[in-house]
Amino acid sequence: MSKQAKKDQTQELIKDTAKHLFFVKGKFDATTQEIADEAGVNRTLINYYFRSRDNLIQIIFDEAQKVEQEKSKIIQNLDLPFKEKMSQFIEHSLSTSLQYPYLETYIVSQINKGNCHKKDIEEDELKKLYKDLKKEMALGNIEKMEPIQFVLNMISLLVFPSAIRPLLMENLMISDEKFDKIIAARKEIILNMLFKN
Repeated sequence: MSKQAKKDQTQELIKDTAKHLFFVKGKFDATTQEIADEAGVNRTLINYYFRSRDNLIQIIFDEAQKVEQEKSKIIQNLDLPFKEKMSQFIEHSLSTSLQYPYLETYIVSQINKGNCHKKDIEEDELKKLYKDLKKEMALGNIEKMEPIQFVLNMISLLVFPSAIRPLLMENLMISDEKFDKIIAARKEIILNMLFKN
C-alpha cells in the first residue's frame, strides 16, 4: 500500500470512528484521546491529519449536513405522486435514524454552539412543497391545516423518537435491538397518521 493510500485510510478510520462516537453512541463530548483510543491510533495522528479536534468536528458536521441534504433532495427531485414522494422521504429518514440515531441531535447541538448551518431546503423549494400540500388538502388526501403544521407533524414523528432514544429506552425498558425494530416499523404508521387516504 502506498504512503498516500495508508494516510487516506487512517484519515477515514479517524472520521468514521468520530462519526460512530457522535452519531451512533451519542458521545458528542468525546475527547481527541477517546477518538484515538476507539480508532486504535495515536492521538497525535488526529492533530497531524485534522490540525485540531475542532477542525475534525467541523468536517464531521459538514458530512452530517450532506446526509440531511440528501434527504431533502428526495422531496425536491422525485417526479412522483406526492404521497409516494413523502413515503420515500420517510423511508430514507428512518433508515438514516437506524444508521445514525443521534445525527439530528448532534446537528442541533452544533447549531446551538453557533456552528455554521447550511439550509437543507431553499425558499422556492419550500414554497413548492407548501403548494403541493395545499393541493393534497384540497383533494382531501390530507387533513386541512397550515402546511407548516404538516411539516412539523412529519418531522416530529420522524425525529423525536431518535432524538430522545436513551430516555425512551430507559423509561419504556426497551433494548437497542428492540428500539431499532420499532423505528424500522414506523413508516406505515407515520404515513397513516399524515394521510387520510
